[in-house]
Amino acid sequence: MKKINIKNRIMNFAPIFGLIALSMMFFVIGSLRNINVLFGLKAILNQSVVVAIVATGAIFIYSLGSFDISLGASVTVSALLGAITFNATNSILLMFLVCILVAVSIALFNSVLASIFNLPVFVTTIAMLSVLNAIVLLLISVNGTGSTVSISASSVQNLNTEWFKIATLMVFAGLCTFLFNFTRLGRMQKFIGGNPICARLTGISSKKISIISFALSGLGVGIGAFLLIVYAPTLTRNSASSVGMDVIIAIVFGGMPISGGARSKIYSAIVGSFSMTFLSQIMVMFNMNSGINQIVKAIIFILVVYLATSNQRRKILPR
Repeated sequence: MKKINIKNRIMNFAPIFGLIALSMMFFVIGSLRNINVLFGLKAILNQSVVVAIVATGAIFIYSLGSFDISLGASVTVSALLGAITFNATNSILLMFLVCILVAVSIALFNSVLASIFNLPVFVTTIAMLSVLNAIVLLLISVNGTGSTVSISASSVQNLNTEWFKIATLMVFAGLCTFLFNFTRLGRMQKFIGGNPICARLTGISSKKISIISFALSGLGVGIGAFLLIVYAPTLTRNSASSVGMDVIIAIVFGGMPISGGARSKIYSAIVGSFSMTFLSQIMVMFNMNSGINQIVKAIIFILVVYLATSNQRRKILPR
């Protein structure tokens, strides 16, 4: 029993140890190769922060044992409409509010649609992914130059700082941590993710919790879309196109069980996002192309899922 407890503790802290090890490797390899480490850190922050915020909100969905594959497309649509609003009003506040409103509306539509037709949530998000990709093309062709929608970089220059992005991430992560760990909402989500049948028998409405979870996830998508505009004022159809898959990989990298439940953790999203980006930067230092980068991530993804579920398969309660 003692050996099992030690093994479980090691597995719980493995993602944090992994992040520390990857960051140390980044510093050592960067120093040996005379690479500007400080510039590299800024790049890592800029690449990680959008995925980290979107993934943090998505934890509320993943803890239910479900997932949303349309998150990346939702970020792009929200950012495009936010940028179009700014060009029409020259108001950063309105741009921010539109990003949030659009993202939350898309998330709620996904959740309500699944509830009405009693379908698995991931089914509706797959359909929504196609719809959102079509909307992206339409928005760019109607409001942009044919291939891009952009705003003046100088208008968001004051917000494009590392401190603003770190503060935004910390505030949102703090809010999500409070809701997930210290409120009845978080406990019900873990209960549903652990065993939806038992949760239903105790009177918990999975549909109501699902709608709330998607709304919180939409809030993260909206903030991520706003930061995307701040970092990259010129938006294309490929902006944030990889965010959806990056969120899934980041959550798994961070130690979150894909089945959700009681072992779900908010910090998994942040740890996983930065670990994934450190890993990418290390491979860039070795001049590995993006294809090899994706293959390595896929192998590690499968390995992490296998190790994380090897001790849990026999412990999952019937659903």
